[in-house]
Amino acid sequence: MARGRIGGRMKVIFLQDVPNVASAGEMKNVANGYARNFLFPKKLAALATPAELQKLESRHQADARRQVGLEQEAEALAQVLADLTVALKVRAGAKGRIYGSVTTAAIAKEIKRLSGQEIDKHNIEIEEPIRELGSHQVSIRLTKNVTANVSVLVEAKEEEKEKGKEKEQEEEKE
Repeated sequence: MARGRIGGRMKVIFLQDVPNVASAGEMKNVANGYARNFLFPKKLAALATPAELQKLESRHQADARRQVGLEQEAEALAQVLADLTVALKVRAGAKGRIYGSVTTAAIAKEIKRLSGQEIDKHNIEIEEPIRELGSHQVSIRLTKNVTANVSVLVEAKEEEKEKGKEKEQEEEKE
């Protein structure tokens, strides 16, 4: 007969994320043909041998140590950010409404200017768009487990304040 059995399965360790199949570091049983013809040639997975299992275990331990270090750095950064008040000057109308809204990119840029820390704008969470002057609370997700709350103070630009006062005075006269 031909070689080996047809339709067998083998245990592999995934080296990279494979969408809808497994994530990197995961061990799964997959079809022989899938492993030989797709996963192995593209270096997406390796056969689960004792040597590969040992590599996987050491990789998990290194990842755990790295994650602990990242968590500690994030905690320290959260303390720094908690004491920070981000002041943004924007164009505003007469009744304290601003034109447009305060964006996460503007907040991230100001945090970088004030603290020197690069914050990804996608990690800044605003419950509802900031469209009014005043103080607002914004949360920043630093890691899965660490979130920092930052106070954002939105102020009108000086020339806008003067124009707003003039308009209010005109409305009172009428």
